[in-house]
Amino acid sequence: MKIRMQLRSDVVFGNGASIPGGEDRSVLCDENGFPYYKGGTFKGIFREELENYLGWTAEEPDKIREACGALLGKSGSDDVMNPDRLVFSDFRLSEYVRSRMLEEIGAGKRQQVLDALSHVRTFTAVSPDGVAQQGSLRQCRCINKGLSFYSELQCAPDDEALVEELLSGIKWVGTMRARGFGKVKLSVVR
Repeated sequence: MKIRMQLRSDVVFGNGASIPGGEDRSVLCDENGFPYYKGGTFKGIFREELENYLGWTAEEPDKIREACGALLGKSGSDDVMNPDRLVFSDFRLSEYVRSRMLEEIGAGKRQQVLDALSHVRTFTAVSPDGVAQQGSLRQCRCINKGLSFYSELQCAPDDEALVEELLSGIKWVGTMRARGFGKVKLSVVR
């Protein structure tokens, strides 16, 4: 099953690192500079949506844990050998887009690729009297809205309808969601 993630707002697929003298938050990207979102991280968001869904359908807490374990495995693990468990590949730009960009920009130009797909935003904290707070200036690299990322999902045919329904309920991914970053639309590609 192939999943498409359309970015409806700028998003931060954080890598947990900062660049001294530059970005306070940077994005996860591959050796060529293409940003991506880890499948395991998405699985955590999917797990949360599944737990909410099962809770809304009046399942008991023990049954919720049992159902999540059966479908997703234990939290923090990917049992790729079990065909009944969901396994998400990393969300990446399509191979077509990646190859065209490398043709245009050239291989080995990691920063130029990253700059073409993202930008740096600057933030500051504002005091109650409307003045920027001393030492609060921060910079964050954001992936441009409008891009689409794709993941391959290992999924049993019996679970496809549930997966598709749950995907439609996921609206936010990445970091800084409370600040309006990471609004997405997820859909199954047929």
